Amino acid sequence: MRDLGIVQYGAPILVEPARPFQLPVEREEAATIVEKLFATVERLASAHDFSGKGLGLAAPQIGVSRAAAVVRPPGAEPLMLLNPRITHASEAVDERFEGCLSFFDVRALVPRPLQITVETQMPDGTTATAIYEHGTARLIAHEVDHLEGFLLLHRMRPGVDPIPVEEYRRTGEATGRAWTYE
Repeated sequence: MRDLGIVQYGAPILVEPARPFQLPVEREEAATIVEKLFATVERLASAHDFSGKGLGLAAPQIGVSRAAAVVRPPGAEPLMLLNPRITHASEAVDERFEGCLSFFDVRALVPRPLQITVETQMPDGTTATAIYEHGTARLIAHEVDHLEGFLLLHRMRPGVDPIPVEEYRRTGEATGRAWTYE
């Protein structure tokens, strides 16, 4: 992942809160960073198959400490997140293995809410609110965590450690298919 321009675990930028944009004043800077994020997501998608569970990338993961992220849920249009904030999270959670581009050689069992409400800013400074569920909620919550300086290691239950990808491949979740919810 480092070869594809992804900042790896241990870099201080990954655990520092990203600086929010002042929109619409910083609209052009936001557009430039989002363009870089989309270009990096395209490079990643051409190098690895993320079609099953989706793909997300936060600006700190490309070395930019600004509050921008891109999420590409499976089978859906990509989402741009500027200054995102989770305003509500359901009490109902599930625990699934997550990967992270900044920890590409491990997977971590992370509890996440099954539904979240997210407020983001648009480049013109207006605010948009949307509700996301299941796998998309998981992807977005992961990226919002990156922007707040939290890593998936911070979200794991105490006493649970990440596992190597080789071990993950022996689990039932390592099929490459989307997470299923009943």
